[in-house]
Formats: sequence, structure tokens, C-alpha cells
Amino acid sequence: MAHFEGAFTVICTPFTEDGKRIDEKALRRHVDWQIEEGVPGLIPLGSTGEWLSVNDEERAQVIDAVVDQAKGRVPVIAGTAHEWTERAVRYSREAEKLGADGVMVIQPYYSSPTDDELFAHFRAISDAISIPIMLYNNTRIANVDIKPPLVARLSQLDNVRYIKEASGDQTRVRDIHRLVGPDKMIVFARYEAWRLGAKGWVSVCGNVAPALSAAAYRKTVTENDPEGGREIYNRLQPIMGQIDGDLYVSGTKAAMDLIGRSMGPPRMPRLPLPASKIPGLRSVLEDLGVLAKKAA
Repeated sequence: MAHFEGAFTVICTPFTEDGKRIDEKALRRHVDWQIEEGVPGLIPLGSTGEWLSVNDEERAQVIDAVVDQAKGRVPVIAGTAHEWTERAVRYSREAEKLGADGVMVIQPYYSSPTDDELFAHFRAISDAISIPIMLYNNTRIANVDIKPPLVARLSQLDNVRYIKEASGDQTRVRDIHRLVGPDKMIVFARYEAWRLGAKGWVSVCGNVAPALSAAAYRKTVTENDPEGGREIYNRLQPIMGQIDGDLYVSGTKAAMDLIGRSMGPPRMPRLPLPASKIPGLRSVLEDLGVLAKKAA
């Protein structure tokens, strides 16, 4: 079974300027650039990848293009979430068939499922595939919390081996490892959790500054230099503040325009966000050394 560690970029989905099609050439260029910059893994069709705004044919196109372009150089974890369990199972099977190394699945986000219902949902997905599952505990968006005792229960499923812990509570890493053990459930979270045993980060800012995103984790954990890692992470804080929250799609795409790697507009209901509407974005990118010369 594949092993995932480090700062994986949850990549944007590029659309043509009219928003009607996937811009596959831009997607493939983005994959190559990410890998050349040292990113250890890619996650297409996460929240930043606008997974709710693509149809089934486009979903397959994105996964196929990313897997094909990566060519095994880094692992690819495909987002395969859906509110309806049957659809999440189908998407996960499709991702495995297309060559994804794992799947990332947010909890059902509208039906307010109980713990038993969540367990049944993830068990159905686990039973359907043979690649690792990364749980995505996004409590703010899903309005449902996968708490550590449930994580421990889910770890009994054959393929549930990772969790993107996005609740913001860094003590979750400690509690999950106490209940499960650090090898049976690997946690991805931000810098503050790495010294507690988290083994990765699902990075939005990696779209814009992939080398720094990858280096923050590598310096902190792989090279055991937490102060050096903190220095890099602190350099990323301004861009993270610019494109986090409700602007994670529109803001990231605005930043991509400024670094000369346009991903096209977001799809409605999101509206394109001019970079001029994000105070300080240009200077933040300039400080990171990624601002395109023509945008300077």
C-alpha cells in the first residue's frame, strides 16, 4: 500500500476562459511545475479543485490527466467525496481504475450523519477499493465532526489510513495517536501539528509557492530543523492569510494569474476575483519571489 508524507498540494482545476471546459494543457503544465518544484504529492478534486463544480466526465478527465502527467513521479490522491454513499463509492472505484494512489473523502456534508452512519459510509468506500483512504475532517464546511474516538473506529477499516485533520484543534493529533497509534492512522495538518506527530500537510498555498510549501515540512520533520521550518512557514503565512477562508478558490486563482500561471475563472456560484480586490496580494507574492515579471 502506498505511503504518503509531506506537503501535498491540493491543486486548482483550470478551466478555459469561458469556464465551459477543463483546460487540460494548463492542468498538465501545473502538474509538471509542482513536481519540478519538489512537491511530494498532488491532490486533484479537493475543495480548492472545485470538485462540486465538475461533471462526471470532467472528474474522470482531471484524474486521468493528473495521473498520466505525474507518471509515478509523485503519488496522486484523488478527491472522491459525495453526499450520496453510492456515488462516493463509484467515484472512488473510478479513481483507482484511473491509477490514483489514494482517495480523499470529506464526510457527507448536508445530511448531518450520526457516527454509525459515517462508519457505514466509509466502510462502503473501503470495501470497494484497495487503495488508501484519507478522511477529510473539515468541520466548518461539512458541519459534522469526525472526532478522535470515531477516527479510531474507522481505523479498523482496511483502507482508512490517513486523515486530513482540518478542525483546527491541534490536540487531535495527540488524541488520535493515543487511541490508534501513529502508524495506523497518519495525520495531515499544519505546522503546529508536525511536532506532535503529524506527517503531512494538504497545502492550498502550494499552488502558488510549491517549493516553499514542500520545504516547510521537509525542513521541520525530515531534516529535524523545526526553527528552520518555522521560518519558511512564517514566510508563507501572508499568502495563506490571503487565500484561506472563503477565498480559497477565487483568491488562489487570482494569485495564479499574478504569477503567470493562469487557471482560468472559478465556476459559478463563485465569481472571478480580480487581484486588485485582494489588498496586498501583489506585494505578498513579490515578497515570496513568485510574482511574474509582467505583473510586477
